[in-house]
Amino acid sequence: MLKNLKKIQYNSPVILSFTFLALLSFLLCYLTNGVLTRLLFSNYKTSFLDPMQYVRLFSYILGHANWAHFSGNFIIILIIGPMLEEKYGSKVIVQLILITAFVTGIIHTIFSGTALLGASGIVYMFIILGSFTNTEKGKIPLTLIIVFFVFVGREIFGGAFAQDNISQLAHIIGGCCGALFAFKVKH
Repeated sequence: MLKNLKKIQYNSPVILSFTFLALLSFLLCYLTNGVLTRLLFSNYKTSFLDPMQYVRLFSYILGHANWAHFSGNFIIILIIGPMLEEKYGSKVIVQLILITAFVTGIIHTIFSGTALLGASGIVYMFIILGSFTNTEKGKIPLTLIIVFFVFVGREIFGGAFAQDNISQLAHIIGGCCGALFAFKVKH
């Protein structure tokens, strides 16, 4: 049995660590009956004098409302993330995750009165960035254009007409970050 365990490879350190941190956060929030969700793993408007505001600008991507929310985000992250980490490298993927979390968190804090939690902005960034992975230099892949308009267009439509607890703004910002990174990040 130990021989078989030695065959398991930690093949995508950033993606796997992100997944395990989010899972640990989910379990801690469950055990505290949601107290840690509000305190640490949600981004919401507070005073910028509150030091926790700066922590929550990043930590909200680890929080999830329920198992369906967590598993929906991390299935996609675990499918697309390793490919992106292999292509761009671990350091770049950490930077892209943190930049997307920060930009989404700031914009959400300024323009929304609701709490934000979850990694769906990161998911959308990965989806858009992933559609750009096998292209020729200087070319814009048709898959990127279609994916961008389908995913981001759906979120714009949903944001205008849906009355739900889903942050379409986070999805749109994540998708826009993914498109920007696709053109700016060196492969």
